[in-house]
Amino acid sequence: MSITPLMPVYPRCGVRPVKGEHCHLITEDGTRYLDFASGIAVNLLGHSHEGLIGAIQRQAATLMHVSNLYGSPQGEELAQRLVDASFADTVFFTNSGAEAVEAAIKTARAYHQAGGDTTRYELITFNNAFHGRTLATISASSQEKMHKGFAPLLPGFRYVEFNDLEAVKAAIGPQTAGFLVEPIQGEGGIRVGTPEFIGGLRALADEHDLMLAFDEVQCGVARTGTFYAYEQYGMEPDILATAKGIGGGFPLGACLATQKAARGMTFGTHGSTYGGNPLAMAAGTAVMDAVANPAFLAEVRDKGDRLRSRLEQFIGNYPELFDSVRGMGLMLGLKMKSEPRPFMVHLRDNHQLLTVAAGDETLRILPPLVIGDAEIDEFFEKLSAAAADYQPPAAG
Repeated sequence: MSITPLMPVYPRCGVRPVKGEHCHLITEDGTRYLDFASGIAVNLLGHSHEGLIGAIQRQAATLMHVSNLYGSPQGEELAQRLVDASFADTVFFTNSGAEAVEAAIKTARAYHQAGGDTTRYELITFNNAFHGRTLATISASSQEKMHKGFAPLLPGFRYVEFNDLEAVKAAIGPQTAGFLVEPIQGEGGIRVGTPEFIGGLRALADEHDLMLAFDEVQCGVARTGTFYAYEQYGMEPDILATAKGIGGGFPLGACLATQKAARGMTFGTHGSTYGGNPLAMAAGTAVMDAVANPAFLAEVRDKGDRLRSRLEQFIGNYPELFDSVRGMGLMLGLKMKSEPRPFMVHLRDNHQLLTVAAGDETLRILPPLVIGDAEIDEFFEKLSAAAADYQPPAAG
């Protein structure tokens, strides 16, 4: 059998979108799908946002790429806006979430080595986390399914149980450089870090002079109802990886850091050919224009509360299918009583509703942040019809 032109690493389904309109995707044959997956939390402004489209078009007609050998007015503007909107003092732009996490890992290690301590390089990470698909980020993730076929993994990571602060304390040793954590695990099942756990990591980092690095690739950029999720914990990280929604669909990521945390990131220590190119900066600036304001964030929180409340009422009608609702804002998880992928396929193929399966028997609900009452009502119409006629696969 000959290999396909697209390397066959994805089990692609039969849905083939060719156009997007607001919160819907349209396929080659004209079928409309309600998109509550958002490209896995990427298309936070939907698929036809005039501000985002206009910014990309204008910049594409002016200047797309020059490399980082030259000054970057566009990058300086977006970096300043991210600094003003967050804990950070400085920003490194990347093309993806995995690259942003890689930069965060390097920043955490460089902090210690710039201070003269070359023995502290190990990051404590957490079971069921997902940090990306590069060798470093799969090594940082404890999921065996991502390790298979790519051994040996890179050293420098120690896995402990998420939300278990005592396990973290026991894992700290002379080689520990810091912690790498998703405050809300996305692929791991919309598992929310408890205030005690996240606050405890901050306290341990302060006590031992460790770096606290947040992976907010999925939960960041207004998804939870604050610009970054850390704000809901009343504390700040030292380093933060962001991507997905920050470009609204255009490939963009960033590593944010305090001045202290970035002390090792000096001339020549890191780089990216495409990172921070003018076209990406235009997209990121348009996203900031849309979402980085109190009114928009309040709307996300309100819509998230209404969606969650209706989900909690809904699952009571189907106790054999659903267990509970998880998450913050418009990053919600529907924990099921069995593997969620068959139900996700049923929603997609029979009811034209797009969602995303995750670990821990959880169905991710990640709509565009611009949904309105009409899309929420349509979502529940489709979900109710799907639950009513769903036939779970036979066990075994």
